[in-house]
Amino acid sequence: RMPNWGGGKKCGVCQKAVYFAEEVQCEGNSFHKSCFLCMVCKKNLDSTTVAVHGEEIYCKSCYGKKYGPKGYGYGMGAGTLSTDKGESLGIKYEEGQPHRPNPNAARMGQRVEGSDGCPRCGQAVYAAEKVIGAGKSWHKSCFRCAKCGKSLESTTLADKDGEIYCKG
Repeated sequence: RMPNWGGGKKCGVCQKAVYFAEEVQCEGNSFHKSCFLCMVCKKNLDSTTVAVHGEEIYCKSCYGKKYGPKGYGYGMGAGTLSTDKGESLGIKYEEGQPHRPNPNAARMGQRVEGSDGCPRCGQAVYAAEKVIGAGKSWHKSCFRCAKCGKSLESTTLADKDGEIYCKG
């Protein structure tokens, strides 16, 4: 076990020491940048995409599916249709007819006609949130190193096998 030289902050996910250079703070808790991921889909989070429920952290989409109001348009990207009622998140959903998930629903709901799909999350990328890197369109929040999660600049990234990385 490594000594904790620098103080007592522990990561809210892995419980190991968090040092200043790798720290993300959220609602009084500290996290390693590489641990600051949605508990369901494992997407990188930042201050604009995180939703907190007790000690748990989620992206806004997964949080909406798990804890938001039930019904059309909640917990989804704009303009998407989905037959997912949240069963994968442990949500019980009851209605008159038994729910039969459409096996293609996840693929169908990810892209809006005429927009590019983000290579990291698969969701539609619109002009206001688009960053171009490695010849593809990414969301600003998804434009991060696949290994360490550090935000990238289109001029400083390295790409390999369709993934993007920082020079480090």
